[in-house]
Amino acid sequence: MSIEIDDRTAAAAFRRLVAHLQHRTDAQNVDLMGLAGFCRNCLGDWVAEASDGALTKEQGREAVYGMPYAEWKATHQQPATAEQLARMDASVARNAR
Repeated sequence: MSIEIDDRTAAAAFRRLVAHLQHRTDAQNVDLMGLAGFCRNCLGDWVAEASDGALTKEQGREAVYGMPYAEWKATHQQPATAEQLARMDASVARNAR
């Protein structure tokens, strides 16, 4: 069974997700990719794509990060381990199916 979600509800849930990701800077993108197959960058890119050209990818990512991506990366991103990268690669491969 598929449940239809109205735009207002979906937008509120999206804003809550973005706020949660902005708060949880300890959740690394490589871990999100490894587990769920998407990360903050993906979400920002989807925002830009959904804007029909009104936003660039960089602007979409800034909307998700709450700051320019380069600033977030310098402040919060940790180096990825070989294990994290392997999980991410396997997860990304599942996206192609």
